[in-house]
Amino acid sequence: MGRTVVIDRFAEQASAYVDGYAIVAVDVIRATTTAVTAVAQGRRCFPVPSLDAARRLRARLADALLAGEVDGRMPAGFTLNNSPATLAARRDVSRPVILLSSSGTRLMHAARQCEAAYVACFRNAAAVARHLARRHENIAVIGAGSRGEFRKEDQICCAWIAASLLDAGYEPRDRRTVTIVERWRDAPARACADGKSAAYLRRSGQLRDLAFVLTHVDDLDAPCAVEGDEIVTLPAEREHGRAVGQG
Repeated sequence: MGRTVVIDRFAEQASAYVDGYAIVAVDVIRATTTAVTAVAQGRRCFPVPSLDAARRLRARLADALLAGEVDGRMPAGFTLNNSPATLAARRDVSRPVILLSSSGTRLMHAARQCEAAYVACFRNAAAVARHLARRHENIAVIGAGSRGEFRKEDQICCAWIAASLLDAGYEPRDRRTVTIVERWRDAPARACADGKSAAYLRRSGQLRDLAFVLTHVDDLDAPCAVEGDEIVTLPAEREHGRAVGQG
C-alpha cells in the first residue's frame, strides 16, 4: 500500500501511530479551536495533560494564562475556560496560555511522541490537509472524543481532512475511515449544531463559543504543529481555491 490515511479516535490511540505516521489531533469543541486561535493571535500555547501539569508549568511561566476545564468546570486559579471566543477577544497576546481540557489537550500532548504532530479544527482544516499531502506518507487523523464518544464535530473535521487526502491520491487504511468520509466529507460546519457537544454549550450558557466554532471555518491559511511542549504556526501554503470545508 502506498500513501495512506486513517481516521481514529481518543487520545489513547495516539500510541498506535508512533512509528511512520503523522498525527492530526482534532477536538473542535473546543481544545484544538482554542489552541489554534491562541497561536493565530501570535500567542504561545502549551497544551497540558493534567491539572498538576498545568500548575507545574505555570510556576515556570509566571506571566502565563491558565485556560481550560476539567469535566466541564474551570479549575480554581484559572483565568478563563477552554473558550476560543473569550481568548480571541483578549488583547494581552504577549502572555502565553497554558491550555487544559478533559480530552483534547491529552491528545495533543500524547501526539508529541509521534514522528510529526499537527493540530486541526474547522479554522485550519484545509491548511493542515495541504501541508500533510506534501510531506507525509502515512497520516492518522484522530478525534479526541468526549465521554467515550467520537463526537459529531470531530468526525466532520476528520472527514474533511481525510477526504482532501483521498482526493490527493491517498488510500484509506480501513473501512471505518471510508464510512466517516462518505458520511461527512460534504457536511457544513453547522451540521454539528445538533450534536451533544453543541447541546452542552447551550445548556451551560456558552453560546459565544458555539457561534465562534460554527462561523470560523477555513479562515486561517497556516497549519499548526506540535513542537515539543508547544503549539506553533507553520508558514502558510496558499493554493487557488479551498481544499476542504464548506462553511
